[in-house]
Amino acid sequence: MRKTRFALASLLVTVAVALFATPVAAQTSASSELINQLNGKLLYIAIPITLLVEAILLYTVYKFRNSERALPTKENRRLEITWTIATAIILLFVGVASYGVLANENVTYQADSISADEDPVVVHAEAYQWGWNMYYPEEGNFTSGTEIVIPKDRPVVIQVTSQDVIHGFHVPDLALKTDALPQSTNTIKTVAYEEGTYQGYCTEFCGVAHSQMYFTVEVVSEEEYQTWLDEQQQSQSSE
Repeated sequence: MRKTRFALASLLVTVAVALFATPVAAQTSASSELINQLNGKLLYIAIPITLLVEAILLYTVYKFRNSERALPTKENRRLEITWTIATAIILLFVGVASYGVLANENVTYQADSISADEDPVVVHAEAYQWGWNMYYPEEGNFTSGTEIVIPKDRPVVIQVTSQDVIHGFHVPDLALKTDALPQSTNTIKTVAYEEGTYQGYCTEFCGVAHSQMYFTVEVVSEEEYQTWLDEQQQSQSSE
């Protein structure tokens, strides 16, 4: 019995330490930061509930292991009221925490127009069978093919559409995802924090060459971005 109690106590201590000593990982974008923080908050609820249910299950199996037949349970109004209130509190917490993230424009962008005060980089991503064309409408509307280049620590707004069928725009490491619909535009917004090259791809099965619909998002410094932008504009004007 002592060994069992010691093992259970050790497990609870380990879980508590893991929860409250979570290392601060570098976030790649404002979108991923919000989503990862929400996942962490929900774990504070999910793990205790899981441990409680498992503990009740193990206790029940152990206590009634020698019972020949199941016995009817007695009504316990206090218990029923308690778990009803506890469930309501848990759902309220999950709802409030989720709404705070879903209502953020870096997760669900709902603005009718782009605010010029933030000086955002605007990219128009157009999908087709089977590829992508990325345009910069605010910078002369040149195309960079399947490559998106954006500066770090600056808002970027990506307008996603399709020429033909339904496609999907997804960059997992930056937590960016939306549908590319014909004759319609979905807009997503974020701020990239970490320089690097991030893989993107289509998430809707759109035909025989669906697996070839890759693109990249390269996050660079503001200086590198301005240099790249100048090169693209000069290349377009010389054509």
